[in-house]
Amino acid sequence: MLVTSRSYAEYEAMFDLKELPDSILDCCAGGASFTAEAAERGVDAIAADPAYELETPELVDSVRRSLPATSGIVDEHQGSFVWHWYGSPERKDQYRIEAADRFLQDVMAAPERYVAAGLPELPFGDRRFELVLCSHLLFTWSDKYDREWHEAALRELIRVSNSEVRIFPLVQQGAGDPIPWLPDLLASLEGVTTEIRKVPYEFQLGANEMLVITRS
Repeated sequence: MLVTSRSYAEYEAMFDLKELPDSILDCCAGGASFTAEAAERGVDAIAADPAYELETPELVDSVRRSLPATSGIVDEHQGSFVWHWYGSPERKDQYRIEAADRFLQDVMAAPERYVAAGLPELPFGDRRFELVLCSHLLFTWSDKYDREWHEAALRELIRVSNSEVRIFPLVQQGAGDPIPWLPDLLASLEGVTTEIRKVPYEFQLGANEMLVITRS
C-alpha cells in the first residue's frame, strides 16, 4: 500500500489555496501533513484514507516505505517530470520527509482527525465540509479505476461538500496521458458547475491544472 506524504506547501500550490474555509476534507489523504497543519490554523480538518485502518506500527512502516517508492515512479519516467517548482530531487525528498514526520506525529496526537474510509463511499453527512480536496487518486489512476468508478467517486465528493471540490491532477500517473472521457464525465454531473483551472504547481509534465466543482 502506497501512503504518500505530501506537504502543506505542495497542497497550497496544487490546489491554489489562498485562504482556508472553516472545514476541509482531504480524501484520500495518505501520509500528507496538510490536515495537521490546517488544524493548527484553526480549520476543522479531516483526512480520510483506507490506510488508516492499519495499526499504528503498520501505518508508520507503510509511510516510511512509501518515501523511496514514489521516487521510483519518477525514475521510471524521467522525461515526464520537471523540477522548477521543487528546484531539485533533494528538495522534493525533504518536503516529503518532513510531511511524513508531521503526519505521523498528528495521527498519534489527534487520531480523531484521521478516518479510515475511501471512495466511492464516505461516512460523512451531506454538505459536511466547505471544501473537499482530492490529490493524486481520481484520474491519476484511471488505468486501474474505470469511468463508472470515477463518476461514483465524484458524486460522493460532491455530496459531502457544501461549496467546492478540488481535484488534482487531471492526467494519469507515469507518462501523464490525458483522460479521454473526462469531458463527457463532467457533462454528466448535475447541480454543479465545473472549471478546469491552472495552478502554480507542476511536477509531472503537463499536470498543472485542477478540476474545480462548485455547487450551483
